[in-house]
Amino acid sequence: MAEVIVAGGGVGGMVAALLLARDGHDVRLYERLPRLGGKLAEHRRDGFTFSIGPSLLTLPGLFLDLGVPLDLLELDELCRYRFADGSTLSTYRDPERTAEAVDRLARGEGRNWRAYHRWAERCLDASARTFFAGPLSGPVVEPPFRPEGRRPGDRPGDRPGGRQGGRADGQPNGPLPRPRLGDLLAVAPGRTLHALAGRFFRDARLRQYVDRYATYAGSNPYRAPAALGCVPAIEHGDGGWYVRGGLPRLADALAASLGKAGVEIRLETEITEVVADAERVGGVRTALGEAVRADIVIVNADAASLYGRLLPDRARLRRIARLGLSSSAFLILAAVEGRTEGLPHHSVVFSADYRREFGDIFDRRRPPEDPTVYIGCPAVADTTQAPAGAESWSMLVNVPAGDPGRWPRPPEAYAELILDRLASRGHDLSGRLRFLDLLTPADLRDRYGAWGGAIYGGAYDGPFAPFRRPGNRGPRRGLYLVGGSTHPGGGLPLVAMGGRIVAALVRQDFPRSARRPGEAGR
Repeated sequence: MAEVIVAGGGVGGMVAALLLARDGHDVRLYERLPRLGGKLAEHRRDGFTFSIGPSLLTLPGLFLDLGVPLDLLELDELCRYRFADGSTLSTYRDPERTAEAVDRLARGEGRNWRAYHRWAERCLDASARTFFAGPLSGPVVEPPFRPEGRRPGDRPGDRPGGRQGGRADGQPNGPLPRPRLGDLLAVAPGRTLHALAGRFFRDARLRQYVDRYATYAGSNPYRAPAALGCVPAIEHGDGGWYVRGGLPRLADALAASLGKAGVEIRLETEITEVVADAERVGGVRTALGEAVRADIVIVNADAASLYGRLLPDRARLRRIARLGLSSSAFLILAAVEGRTEGLPHHSVVFSADYRREFGDIFDRRRPPEDPTVYIGCPAVADTTQAPAGAESWSMLVNVPAGDPGRWPRPPEAYAELILDRLASRGHDLSGRLRFLDLLTPADLRDRYGAWGGAIYGGAYDGPFAPFRRPGNRGPRRGLYLVGGSTHPGGGLPLVAMGGRIVAALVRQDFPRSARRPGEAGR
């Protein structure tokens, strides 16, 4: 049995802690904030509740197969896109229904969407055997999910097609997926996401729809790898889900599972140093000066924080800096009077010039003058998120990471610009606002230690950027990294996969330290 410390209580760290505790290790989890979940958080005011992190759950089997109880609601309409010309496209759980909607938007493009979806399924299949299954420099260590799709109406985690390849204790269930010769070609190597969109669609609106998937990784579609285009295979294969009571209930459920597994949780306790010699880790030091011994340290924090502060390493920090920062987010949390007829749970209101918008974010380093706005309104499905007769709107705009004090206009004025843009495109909230609360990149930086407020650490800048992200093994024996800034990336499914990968690496690297089957529990 090894002594394990997890520094940071985000979802990836929680998953790793849960699996290692079930393996029989003595696990302690330290979190600087007063609650677990990291960016999977919420903001409450005057009876309104707003998700300020993820608002949609995909691949829920990653959590259900761990025995984490969730009260799930599947969304039929995944998202409604409104383009600058006023036209709209709704995408649905059922891929055939989505193809028909595409054909109504642009006649003849439905068959192209079907071809694109088939490509996305092949790309996801290849990624499941390679990118999602372990370190890029080594063999498969963890089968994160099975890429075969389920039928509409199946529950997540159902067999076959629940996609998970492991038992609830984290051990593999059946043979590991093996890479195939064609996997590299299946992800369209060397091609950008925007080039991929142009390969399938003639209509500029549909190319913009595909380009949108780069923002799931905080990246620029004109530079990001085409592999990000596999997202529809996930959304239409396993569906999009909402956790009743808000997605932060997932963090609460994970925390309860940690307690049952015997993980010692220390909230409001900051780790300030990873103690290590030239070869291996020896523990951590807290902000109170407490030295805690450990055989294994898992850092669930921005990789730049690890190599810049906790275990300084200038060479690795420079490599991270060369990746460039992912985008950050500007959040408007609006308490809205009345109910909006026909509003879906998720909407995207596109800008008129996507290339200019991303040029503002990544080149000119300023908030876009004509931003694309994501609108999340959970009151459509969950009346607990707002008082009777009202709605809680979370509106997100992608902005550059960095100090908002350098923006051309202050955050309050930028919020007014966004509301004006929305009003001109069918979402006029004039006279309906009880209050507005704002979150900026500075809030993300200060709350979560995110470098510059970047949501995903480094950007996917270039077709081969995924191969340059920090790996899950650190430069000392017993040191591991997990979270959105490391392999395999950010977002709830990927950080959960990262937690599973780290647990599998620990089993591989410390094969005799876990409790043998049949030994007594703690």
